[in-house]
Amino acid sequence: MTLAEVVAAALAEDLGPLGDITAALLPSRATAEAFLVPRTDGVLAGCTAAREAFRQIGDTSVKWSAWDGDNVVGGTSVALVTGRLASILTAERTALNFLCHLSGIATLTRRYVDAVAGTGARIRDTRKTTPGLRTLEKAAVRLGGGVNHRGNLSDGVLVKDNHLAGVTITEAVSESRRLWPGRMVQVECDNVDQLEQALSAGADLVLLDNMSPDDVASCVKLVDGRCLVEVSGGVNLDTVAAYAAAGADLIAIGALTHSAPVLDIGLDLC
Repeated sequence: MTLAEVVAAALAEDLGPLGDITAALLPSRATAEAFLVPRTDGVLAGCTAAREAFRQIGDTSVKWSAWDGDNVVGGTSVALVTGRLASILTAERTALNFLCHLSGIATLTRRYVDAVAGTGARIRDTRKTTPGLRTLEKAAVRLGGGVNHRGNLSDGVLVKDNHLAGVTITEAVSESRRLWPGRMVQVECDNVDQLEQALSAGADLVLLDNMSPDDVASCVKLVDGRCLVEVSGGVNLDTVAAYAAAGADLIAIGALTHSAPVLDIGLDLC
C-alpha cells in the first residue's frame, strides 16, 4: 500500500460510520493553533504519515520545526498545526499514533546503534512487523541508524530450521543459485555442523541463532571472512555490545519493530 492508502485506512478505522461526532459539536468556523510536543527525548519518525493524516482531513496546515531522523528534546515543539479546530482534533489521534509508534522504533534503534558504535557491527530489523505497516516501520529503523532485513519473502532466500524438514542446506543453496541467481542466500545455523554445511555450499550470509557471544566468536573464526555473519536470538541492550565484539557483521533485533515502546508525543492547543 502507498502511504496515502495506509493513512486513509487508519483514518477510516478511527472515524467509523458517522465520523467524528464529538468534533461535530464545535462551531464550524472555530480555528486554533496547536503544538506537537514530545514528552521525552528521542528520535523523530512518522512525520510524513502525520502530515498526510492532517492533509486528508483537510482545513489544516502543519509547519515542522523538526523532521524524520532528528533528535528531539522532551518539552520542545516539533510542529505547529493551524486551521479549523474540528479538523485538528479529528486528525489528532491518527497523526499521533503514527508519530508515537514510529518515533518509538527509531528511538529504540538508535539506542542499539549507539551501543555498538565503533565496532563495525550493524543493527538490523526483522520481518516481525505490524501487518500493513512494514514499510513505515522499516523506514523508522533506518531513521534510527539501523539497516533493513529483507522487506518481503521475494527479496532473498533465508533457509531456516523448519525448511530443513524438506531440504538439506546444500540442496537449498544450490537450487537457490539456479532459480534466483541475483538473490542473496542466507542460512540459519543453530550449530557448528550446520555452519560448516552452509560455508561449503557457498552461502552469502550465515545467521547464527541463539548462540552465546563466545560461541559467535568461535564461529566467526571458522567463517574467516568467507561470508557475512549475522546474529539473532537472545540479544538485548545489555548483551548487544558483546555480540558486536565477537565479530558479528549484522545483529538482528526483532524487538525494534515488535516491542519498541512509543515515544510519547502530545498535541497541545495554544
